[in-house]
Amino acid sequence: MSVPFIAGFVLGFSLILAIGAQNAFVLRQGLRREHVLPICLTCAVSDAVLIAAGVAGFGTLAQAVPWFETVMRYGGALFLTWYGLRSLASAWRGGAVMEVGAGKRISLHTALLTVLAFTWLNPHVYLDTVVLIGSISAQYEDRFSFAVGAMVSSFVFFFSLGFGARLLSPIFVREKSWQILDLIIGAVMLAIAYKLVAM
Repeated sequence: MSVPFIAGFVLGFSLILAIGAQNAFVLRQGLRREHVLPICLTCAVSDAVLIAAGVAGFGTLAQAVPWFETVMRYGGALFLTWYGLRSLASAWRGGAVMEVGAGKRISLHTALLTVLAFTWLNPHVYLDTVVLIGSISAQYEDRFSFAVGAMVSSFVFFFSLGFGARLLSPIFVREKSWQILDLIIGAVMLAIAYKLVAM
């Protein structure tokens, strides 16, 4: 593996590691074992498209459109607020999921629309993948290897998170565990929504 590939992989992995709306949703679906493969694939491919755009030099395009950031920021905040309140309501009610895989399943269509919204309505994803990774890639002569490294890190992360979540299954056979997870997810969503509006 080349130095640019490793640098891209490390940077990509470090940017995506922090828990956020997208990661929390992937974790929850992984625990429920619902549509894990298409969800992980959608997240990773979306990242790859954004990374390719950034490395290809389209980061300046986003900066050149003055209203783009504002629309994405408030749209993302509204979506995150709605989802966060829904998670908090689920935590309050309890009993929604008594064991892994139980409870009301969501359709593949709904799952993919939700994860696409978490991905593409998040302004930070453009800053991280398009602007930051795009600008750092300019330091390397082999920008292609750098981009591939960053893309591979997304695939490794999301598939590890989605399919690795089942290792936590014994913890989530209890209703209380699901309530705590919903509470954490709701709090994370609302905190991110607040940060977007307060920027």
